[in-house]
Parts: sequence; C-alpha cells; structure tokens
Amino acid sequence: MILRARDLRVTYGPRTVLDGFDVTLDQGDQVSLTGRSGSGKTTLLLVLAGLLAPAKGTVELAVDPRAIVYVPQAPSLVPELTAVQNASLGLRIRGVAPEEAEDRGRTHLRALGLDDADDALPGELSGGMQQRVALARALAVEPVLLLADEPTGALDQATGVRILGVLREHAAGTGAAVVVATHDPDVASAFPRSLSLDRELVR
Repeated sequence: MILRARDLRVTYGPRTVLDGFDVTLDQGDQVSLTGRSGSGKTTLLLVLAGLLAPAKGTVELAVDPRAIVYVPQAPSLVPELTAVQNASLGLRIRGVAPEEAEDRGRTHLRALGLDDADDALPGELSGGMQQRVALARALAVEPVLLLADEPTGALDQATGVRILGVLREHAAGTGAAVVVATHDPDVASAFPRSLSLDRELVR
C-alpha cells in the first residue's frame, strides 16, 4: 500500500465537494480520475498530495510524503529558468549535483518529446510544452506516487498518447502509482483502473 484515504469530506464555505469518500492506492496502480466539472477532481488530488486538509477523514501514508508529487493543470515553472533547469529543479532541491540533475532532467524531456527545448525559457514555450516540462520535473525525482491534473489537456492527440504511455511506463517500471485526472473518456480508457467522482465508485 502507498496511501489509504477514508471518509474524506471537503467543503468550500457552504459547498461540499467530497463527502464520505474512500480510496486506496497500491504500488503500480495506474488510475484515471474522472468526473463532471466541479465534482472535486483537483480537490481530491490536493488532499492526496497533502496540500489540502480535509474537513473530515484521514489520509494514511505508507511512504515518505516527499515521494508524492503533484503536477497541477496550469504549469508551475520558474520563469527565469530554462526548460532543462526547470526539469532538474526537483533533483537540485534534493541535493543532486547540478550536472547529474540536468542530465536526468534532459532524459525525461526527451522521453516527453522535447528534443530541442533545453535552453528555452517558459515564456518561449507553448502551454503544452510547459506542461511537458512540468511532467519531466516530476518524473525526474522518481516519485512513488504521481498525481497529475489534466496532463494532456493542452496537447494534441498524438502527443497526449505519448505522454500517457510515458506515465504508464513509469508506473510499470518503478512500481509507482500514477493518478491522472481527466475529463476525456479516451484518456480515462487508457488506464486499467478508474475512479469516478460522479459515481463515487472505484472499479
């Protein structure tokens, strides 16, 4: 087990977003998180990442919280850093030497189809390219649990398929769990397990 959440309840003022929600994530899980707009997909990811405290319920972790990485829908890159510097930033923060960190960051940029963007600043990249840099940064630290919010939302279909393949390969190759929030049924169907906030049902 990586994580078990029980009886989660989250409210924003008078509005209840999640109520009585349970989920368990194990090593190697590949999960799509679906639901209508406003159903709480982003909220659930934030709770599981430890970035938002629920009003009720518990989140039990069997891993170091630092091994959980959340990638928001809106890319959160440092504007003064190049793509390869952004991709290696998580490793640098963890104490990896700069040259090794950039080599590893560059490897993940290549895997995500960014072959010529190493020296580009975020402002010089499209939204979809920025999202891939953010994913490269997340994958570079080899998370045990990767939580990605609409990671293919700004990508064309072919690139989206490639990115989903990389995420699934990460789970299969490392034993990590990957949870991808999406509104796209084609993206959801690419994963062997689905978590629907509309039905509050795991299958």
